[in-house]
Amino acid sequence: MFRKILFSLAILCATAAVQAQNLQLHFDPRNSLYGDAVSTSNYLTGTFEMFKPDQWGNTFMFVDADLNFNKKNIGLVYGEIAREFKIGDFPLLPHLEFNGGLGLVKGTDFGFSIPSSYMAGFGYPFQLGNFFMSTYLAYKLNAFEEVSNDAQWTLTWNATLAGGKLSLGGFLDLWTEDKSFTEGSGATGKKVVFLSEPQLWYNVTPNFALGTEVELSYNFVNKFVESKFYAIPTLATKWNF
Repeated sequence: MFRKILFSLAILCATAAVQAQNLQLHFDPRNSLYGDAVSTSNYLTGTFEMFKPDQWGNTFMFVDADLNFNKKNIGLVYGEIAREFKIGDFPLLPHLEFNGGLGLVKGTDFGFSIPSSYMAGFGYPFQLGNFFMSTYLAYKLNAFEEVSNDAQWTLTWNATLAGGKLSLGGFLDLWTEDKSFTEGSGATGKKVVFLSEPQLWYNVTPNFALGTEVELSYNFVNKFVESKFYAIPTLATKWNF
């Protein structure tokens, strides 16, 4: 009974810390920071994010749209959707997730598909001080031309400080993928990809916020060329519904 109470409190804490849905607009200066090898221009990214808990678990999704194509039109759309299920007082939540997207090559009429990935594993919500957190470990099928069977670990966090005026949030992902995807069919073995996007927001009102997001990555940006660490901060606004 005590374990059930703790588990229920953890679920409530994790769900209460996240707004139901929001829109974000980020100015991304990666060209100014790293040059044409990473991006031929700075650009805006629009994000729609939704988190909805219910009596059976929770649903999370987001869609990013990069305005980096010709004349600042949308050049890339990427989305993720995940569902976790509650099973009685079992402390782990079965986790299902799909990721994928489409893009255009700037200066051409050519498009491309971002390889989809499919995940199945278990999540666990918990609280650490003022931070409401959740983590999951999942099997990951990367749908490359040659399918890659992999694993992913994710950690997310949210906290509200200074009487509700400051909000912290973000995620950290670690996953594996076949080297052959980026290094050619002759390459063997796995490589680890790291991606984290911590956010800091100043809540001007309960609905409107100004802030920043810092994209920290290794083996992710410009992954077809080199293994390198990048730190890319943005300037951003957010509207909570």
